[in-house]
Amino acid sequence: MARQLDEQIVGRYPVGQRLRVLDVGMGQGTQALRLARAGHQVTGLERDATMVAAAREALSAEPEGIRERMRIIEGDGRDTGVHFLPGSFDVVLCHGVLMYVEEPDPLLAGLARMLAPGGLLSLLVRNADALAMRPGLAGDWPGTLEAFDSTAYRNRLGLDVRADRLSTLTATLAGIGAPLQAWYGVRVFTDTAADDAGTPDDMGALLACEERAGRTDPYRGVAALLHLCGVRG
Repeated sequence: MARQLDEQIVGRYPVGQRLRVLDVGMGQGTQALRLARAGHQVTGLERDATMVAAAREALSAEPEGIRERMRIIEGDGRDTGVHFLPGSFDVVLCHGVLMYVEEPDPLLAGLARMLAPGGLLSLLVRNADALAMRPGLAGDWPGTLEAFDSTAYRNRLGLDVRADRLSTLTATLAGIGAPLQAWYGVRVFTDTAADDAGTPDDMGALLACEERAGRTDPYRGVAALLHLCGVRG
C-alpha cells in the first residue's frame, strides 16, 4: 500500500515538495513516520492512548529533523474540525479506520473538508465485495454463505466490525467533493497468512506479485482490503 500511496503522491505533486499530511487513526505511526522521513510535515491523530504512546516512543528514536516534522495529537478522527481549519492539508490518510465506524459518511465528509483544493484522500477499507473469500478458503462453508450478503464480519482481534463496498464509497466520495481517482486491491494473495508468519525468503517476489495483482482486474476486486484515492475538487 505504501507503494500505491507514493505513486499517487508522485503523480500529483512536484518532486521535492514538502506536503502537509494528516494521518487519521495513525495507530503506532508506521505510515506517518515513513512520510516524515521522506521530508513531509505530518500530523498524526489517534484516539487510543496505547497507540499514541507507541507512536511517541517510535518518534523519540528518530533524528531531530524528523521529530520536528511530525506532531502527534490524541483525539477522535470524527473531530477533525475541532483541531484543524478546513483546507489545512495536502494529503489526508485514513487507513484501517472505517471498519470501526458504524456511520462513516460524517467522518469522510470531515476528512474531505481538511483537504486543500486538489488534495489527496487515501482510504484503506475492508472489501465487502470479497468477504466470502477468507472463510471460503478456510473451508468454512456456513460462514462463506453468510458473508456473500453481509457487510459485517469478525476480525482477527475478535471484534465485530464492518466492511465497505467499492460502489458505495465511490458514490460517497463523489458526494463529498473528493471523487475517486484510483483504487487498488491490498492483500490479494496473502490474506490467509497467519498473523505470526515470519518474513519469507522471497519477500521481494511476493511484494511484486501483490503489487501487480492490486492494480489488475479481476484480481484486485477480490482483495481483502481496498485502497481508494480521492481528490478534492
